[in-house]
Amino acid sequence: MNVSTLLPRLRADRARILDDVAALVNCESPSDDLAATAACAELVAELGRELIGVSAEVHTLGDRRHLVWRCGGPTAVLLVGHCDTVWPIGTLARWPFAVDGDRATGPGIFDMKAGVAQLFHGLAALDDLTGVTVLVTTDEELGSPTSRELIEAEASGVRAALVLEASAGGAVKTVRKGTSIYQLAVHGRAAHAGLEPEVGVNATVEAAHQVLAIGALGDETLGTTVTPTVLRGGRTTNTVPDLAELAVDSRAADVAEQRRVDAAMRALRPVLPGARLELTGGINRPPLPAEASADLFALACSVARSIGLPDLHSVAVGGASDGNFTAGVGTPTLDGLGAVGEHAHAEGEWASIAAMADRAALVAGLVDAVRSAR
Repeated sequence: MNVSTLLPRLRADRARILDDVAALVNCESPSDDLAATAACAELVAELGRELIGVSAEVHTLGDRRHLVWRCGGPTAVLLVGHCDTVWPIGTLARWPFAVDGDRATGPGIFDMKAGVAQLFHGLAALDDLTGVTVLVTTDEELGSPTSRELIEAEASGVRAALVLEASAGGAVKTVRKGTSIYQLAVHGRAAHAGLEPEVGVNATVEAAHQVLAIGALGDETLGTTVTPTVLRGGRTTNTVPDLAELAVDSRAADVAEQRRVDAAMRALRPVLPGARLELTGGINRPPLPAEASADLFALACSVARSIGLPDLHSVAVGGASDGNFTAGVGTPTLDGLGAVGEHAHAEGEWASIAAMADRAALVAGLVDAVRSAR
């Protein structure tokens, strides 16, 4: 096809793209609400069918629905997105979708409902979708517990995976750290805090020892972070706590560091006599290394120039996505091709309206280039 027509065609369709983004934002879909994510998935399925003329396969895994569109022929390019968000039902009531100049805002617009809309509009601009498969999941913000195997299966053996995650400042993500997620339950023994505290085993105090030990497992020189996050302990103010619970988030640039931290987490031992530790969780997403994205990034830069877009730039980030899984099965992966804006997971996240059409054109051109490559 003549890729020079992509950009003007999609820029002419900006109003429709924005309308579809607004519709997705106005369908609240927090990851932990199965009914809400199912409703949003249905809306995405309708959008895909309308724009690319293909009905989605619904994959029900556990109690969740994930969507796959197959456009004919063996898959050459897999496009990946998600429609779940971190925002609870009711957020729209106080923070509705709104437009201020070039900025559109609303819960989940940047991460990543604008990217989902851009994906389908970009594909709709292509004359032929042979070799294209699209996957949209509903549990990415939870670590993709039910969709991981589906993602890996769809990505295996394809030429490229293009991930429509958000792009801060327009940077394409060429490196992502791997993630590990842990939950540590600290078991103690309850006792009256005034009458006989000495017979108790204070789970909160034990948890404090563990927080310090866990926080020391990071390695700043290697970019490895191990961060105690959510801590809960105790039942009443006059009782020695018999239970405390701690969540831990770890990020590492390579698998060896993930394994080192994992071994150290499993080697934790209680400090207080009578305390007991129970660890669950583990390594969640492998890293997305630079070598997995280098050739695709070079191709994307060439495509951007050919369709009249500014030069692309890349960034390495600590956040993970489903692109970590596609890279983990050996598939060349380029991430951060979605909305251009700022403040993912934060109040006031926003997406550039002008960039919606531009990024849709980039994705379309990149899909065409990957399929044409020999």
